[in-house]
Amino acid sequence: MQDSTILSGRTAVTLTQLRRTLTRQIHSERADHVVHGVKTVITALLTWAVVAPWAPDSQPYLAVATAVLMVNASTVYQSVTKAAQSVVTRIASLVLALVTARLLGPTVGAVAVIAVIAVLAGPRRTTDDRLQVASTAVIALTATATDPMGHLLSPVLQTLTGAAVGIAVNALVLPPLYLNESDSAVRDLAHALGTLLDDMGTGLARRQLTSNAHAWLHQARNLDKRLTHAEEQVQQADESLRWNTRCVAHTRRKDTTSTGTDAFRVLRGVSIQVRGIARTLADSAHDDHTDHHLGQQFLDRYADALQLAATAVQGFVQTRPVTDTANASPRERLRTAIDGTLTWHHTMTDMIGQGRLTKPGAWHVYGSLMTDVERLLTDLDRGDMHRPSEPTPREATFNAERV
Repeated sequence: MQDSTILSGRTAVTLTQLRRTLTRQIHSERADHVVHGVKTVITALLTWAVVAPWAPDSQPYLAVATAVLMVNASTVYQSVTKAAQSVVTRIASLVLALVTARLLGPTVGAVAVIAVIAVLAGPRRTTDDRLQVASTAVIALTATATDPMGHLLSPVLQTLTGAAVGIAVNALVLPPLYLNESDSAVRDLAHALGTLLDDMGTGLARRQLTSNAHAWLHQARNLDKRLTHAEEQVQQADESLRWNTRCVAHTRRKDTTSTGTDAFRVLRGVSIQVRGIARTLADSAHDDHTDHHLGQQFLDRYADALQLAATAVQGFVQTRPVTDTANASPRERLRTAIDGTLTWHHTMTDMIGQGRLTKPGAWHVYGSLMTDVERLLTDLDRGDMHRPSEPTPREATFNAERV
């Protein structure tokens, strides 16, 4: 009865945390949509006001389209690179149209020449770039034939002006940051790794190796999706800090940039060891050679190690004190878990060395499992040593407001 009460309490706490997380995500998404909408409207109106007075027939549609594209780039850095790419592509296509119109006129032959030149533009240009050059050149072919210079300069100037306005608005009006998304992806990855380690430890303690080994291996292989997602989020977060005016005034910019990347690198190494453990357990569980099977005494002790490792992995990215250990900082909890697992590892190594646990035919299995745990701990230990110290109240305020 007491156990049921405890489990119900934990479930209620988990559901409450989940509801709060979902609520924060919904509010954050709505705020992002509002910001994007406001920035887009400001950019379109400002570009129209700047370009309309001198645009042909007072129609600055090209400038507005370019500006809207730049202001909706995912990062300030991308808005700059996209602007440069757009301007170069526009100039190349218009020059191509001008030269072709001078030589062949607006004919079918000119269109064919433009298509051939665009295809053979060179291996350094991507397929999308070549197609954009070709399509823009074909559209501009007739215009450049009737008024070459006027229809060459106006689109270029509109593209330059629209790009400049879009970049300025994107950089100065709440430039996008993706630090929270990166942190969330890294925490989710750590949670998945820790959960799998804990599941394996619990299963070994309950003598469920044979029945659950393949399920653990399947879960370990599915970690690749989380790894890819976390890597993409971390890269986007690092890119969002480049040339970002919201970070110029903060001295912890470099620390903020590297923390998520360093944590992901550590967890990527941990995931390799977790997958190795799952693979070794699955192979051992269904090995036809009975002398290769692991001893139950070892499995019972290895179960403890996996559960300690699970606590260490999840504690590696923990940023808030847990209610039942409010007096311990995240780093102290991590160090406790690592030290406990290291003590277990030394004890087991001595027992295996003395021949108290091993079967002669299973020495390679013991060695593989022990090596994977040792490497996992080494990755966490080294990553913890290179982590910045606990944030001061002022730094914590910045971290909370960086969205």
